[in-house]
Amino acid sequence: MAGHSKWAQIKRKKAVTDARRGKLWTKLLKELTVAARLGGADPAGNPRLRVGIQEARAANVPSENIERAVNRGAGLLDGVTYEELTYEGYGPGGVAILIEAMTDNKNRTVSELRHLLSKSGGNLGENGCVAWMFVKRGYFVLEKDALDEDELMELALAVGAEDAVVEDEVYELYSAPEDYAAVRDELEQRQIAVSSQALAMLPKSEVELDLETTARVLRLVDALEDQEDVQNVWSNLNVSEEAMAALEEA
Repeated sequence: MAGHSKWAQIKRKKAVTDARRGKLWTKLLKELTVAARLGGADPAGNPRLRVGIQEARAANVPSENIERAVNRGAGLLDGVTYEELTYEGYGPGGVAILIEAMTDNKNRTVSELRHLLSKSGGNLGENGCVAWMFVKRGYFVLEKDALDEDELMELALAVGAEDAVVEDEVYELYSAPEDYAAVRDELEQRQIAVSSQALAMLPKSEVELDLETTARVLRLVDALEDQEDVQNVWSNLNVSEEAMAALEEA
């Protein structure tokens, strides 16, 4: 799991930026609409919707916006119909890129993603070209002041986590994707603060590139995440401690 804490740091910083730009609400509301369309409007019987509502509330999305997005997905209100799509490709240095999108216009989305990748020196690939390099897992980041290491291991067993990792600044819990909602619910019931969480596509192995290429990849990821149809961008880039320090100073 090397590099995932650095991935989490980047994701947390990106989430702050998204919140400032107003992009986070848009992504969360899209997720609610699609979750309600696929699994119904009752969060008690729709784990994906339940988690989505929790995340929207945590991001201070107004209740009326949440209700409207759910009703739209359930067909109770007119609105845009979004389709979930995954795109695969390569970035600078041959790094693998996996893009999760929700769109009402596939032609627009693929054209814009192809342009962004090409401009960075990468390219959009065929379905399956990089997906095999990733595995879907529930991912949770807990602050170290919430509990000690023994309590972490007890918690991991109690909530059904597959793995618990002690990093320098945080703890990480991993779960099977089908257990993601249940683990999230259990953590909430136990009042364990979660600083970051995702149903993530984690790389099976990672590549480390030179500082210049690493910076180009991160700029590409930023540009892709800023595209209006993109929900998540995953890569197999391992950002070294030196690169993180240098990029933060830049």
